[in-house]
Amino acid sequence: MNVLVLNCGSSSVKFQLAETGPELMDSGEERVLAKGNISKIGSIAAQVDYAPSGKPAVKETVQILDHQTAIGRIINLLVDPEVGVIPSRDHIHAVGHRIVHGGEYFSGSVVIDEEVAAKIRECNALAPLHNPHNLKGFQMAKMALPNVPHAAVFDTAFHQTMQPHAYLYGLPYVLYQRHKIRRYGFHGTSHRYVYGRLEELVQRRAGPELKAITIHLGNGCSMAAVCGGRSVDTTMGFTPLEGLLMGTRSGDLDPAVVLHLMACEDIGINEMNTMLNKHSGLQGVSGVSNDMREILDAVKQGNKRAEAALEMFTYRIKKYIGAYIAALDGADAVAFMGGIGENGIEVRRRTCENLDALGIILDAKANEERNSRETLISAENSSVAVYIVPTNEEIVIARDTARCVHQRC
Repeated sequence: MNVLVLNCGSSSVKFQLAETGPELMDSGEERVLAKGNISKIGSIAAQVDYAPSGKPAVKETVQILDHQTAIGRIINLLVDPEVGVIPSRDHIHAVGHRIVHGGEYFSGSVVIDEEVAAKIRECNALAPLHNPHNLKGFQMAKMALPNVPHAAVFDTAFHQTMQPHAYLYGLPYVLYQRHKIRRYGFHGTSHRYVYGRLEELVQRRAGPELKAITIHLGNGCSMAAVCGGRSVDTTMGFTPLEGLLMGTRSGDLDPAVVLHLMACEDIGINEMNTMLNKHSGLQGVSGVSNDMREILDAVKQGNKRAEAALEMFTYRIKKYIGAYIAALDGADAVAFMGGIGENGIEVRRRTCENLDALGIILDAKANEERNSRETLISAENSSVAVYIVPTNEEIVIARDTARCVHQRC
């Protein structure tokens, strides 16, 4: 079956059309038919990037004022006589939607009906920057494709296997009961995909319960400790702000700092939220950029703040590797994924440096020469296998959608 995957943001829609299903998954014959992105929705200069398999790519600047128009444009491209990959919209058999927050309602993917949509809406307060736009994408796609099933695939679902000692905060328990204040974790589809690849790659090295640390590094960053396919712990928490230093997010922070700054700078909740999410992290520390490539260029030029940002970034990853080896009682594998994880030679080098005592020894030559592809980069005498594994969240969403439709889950 052909599954259209949609990831709707406030002003963007990332999409992919994949041919998948239980039989194709088992035979390894799944295909990505087309993928792309529409950005700057709401303007007269929206950017359309479309890459159909085996046909010329399309890049255009057009007026797209809302998500309904954007999704209509996507469908039109998929069926276009010159650059399309399917003969008609009837050949879109299901739609899978990335939904960031499923709260405690969802520990897996589900076909969306009125009850599911209502529960997603209840989670809007937990992810106000994401869930409303994800839900809007579903509503617009349902209008465009009313006769096919639509499924929700949640970022948080994978981490619902965490135990209370890992997800509860040291707050009065009544606040968890009333408001569901707890750690949820995010990037679940990415961590799940990469762990699945590791099960294939390191199966000869490990027993039936593979212990792995997956490291997703992009503008948003998170790590997960995974055993036997179950998330044991993860760095992001109640929101995607907790954990590692990120492009513009602060990561771990003493909560008293927030109260102190609000008093000293005379700023309110909205300003503080903006500071922590939009003006901190690599951007805030370096004063250069939230882009790791620009940080590395500045480091080469002797920029001390850029060097501090890079060292903070890799040091926090290193600390969490140590913590997660303890949480897992040892590890069989570590995997780097995401734009920085897959392409960051220097980031991986600094992260793995001096971890010999934990059984992690990088092969310096492999780390440099095998960049940006699925490959082993640890030394022969490393007891923990270290991999680069390019992530593919869209194929996870497509597969889950196909399973849900097949099983009517």
